[in-house]
Amino acid sequence: MAASRMSAPPLGTSPRGRCAGGLRAARRLAHEGERRDVGRIERTLTRLTSFKYSLEYMIDPPMPSASRAFKDAVFDQFARITKALASPVRLEIVDVLAQGERSVEALAHEVGQSLANTSQHLKTLKGARLVDARRDGVHVHYRLADPQVIGVWRAVRSLGERQLAEIESTVDAYHGDPEGFESITADALLAQVEAGDAVVLDVRPETEYRAGHIPGARSIPVNELAARLAELPPDKAVVAYCRGPYCVMSYDALALLKAHGRHALRLAEGLPDWRAAGRPVHVVHDRD
Repeated sequence: MAASRMSAPPLGTSPRGRCAGGLRAARRLAHEGERRDVGRIERTLTRLTSFKYSLEYMIDPPMPSASRAFKDAVFDQFARITKALASPVRLEIVDVLAQGERSVEALAHEVGQSLANTSQHLKTLKGARLVDARRDGVHVHYRLADPQVIGVWRAVRSLGERQLAEIESTVDAYHGDPEGFESITADALLAQVEAGDAVVLDVRPETEYRAGHIPGARSIPVNELAARLAELPPDKAVVAYCRGPYCVMSYDALALLKAHGRHALRLAEGLPDWRAAGRPVHVVHDRD
């Protein structure tokens, strides 16, 4: 009987082959695991390093450069101006002082504030060098420190008119039909006056008129207008003006004049705008 033959095992399936293959697989897995571990460690170190620098920056921030310190200091000074004007009451105070010097009591009455509140607002404006003060006995009088203060207020006003639709809607809501208040430009006013077709009427308080007014203008404060209508020529148009485009005195004057059948217009700008354009302004001195 022929001896039975055993077939040779496939290559690599012997115990030694299987052991060698297992070792190679184990090494490969170990290397891959090491690479993953190294990657995780590197990412962790990167995060820790970033946190370390962030923490150091918060605890001990770097000293600013000379240029940075210069810019901070300069813009901080400019911000004193904008901070001082960042109040509706202080903007109105500037608008009133653009007409001329006022006592604290008069300013408080004009802006509807108490003496204490008005004094505090004036202190803020003075701290930014926007107003100056002088004492006359027990009274303190304030004036704008520089003509450019009016220029800043006019620039803010112009920017607001361009950017904030709420300004126009607020004006329309107060005056009702804006078409009922016909306005005229300064150039058109000069032409009408030169032709003898119009009389210019200053409806501000007399103290403001004396401090400066359009040459040839008549002074009739709006609260006296009803009793003094006869002083105005009936055959000419009446052009009323006051402090500026948001001063209600000229609107009130027009309403009264129209109610009495007079042809009335309002100057689109106020005296400060007239003066800023380089046009002549007449001042009444005590001897006049």
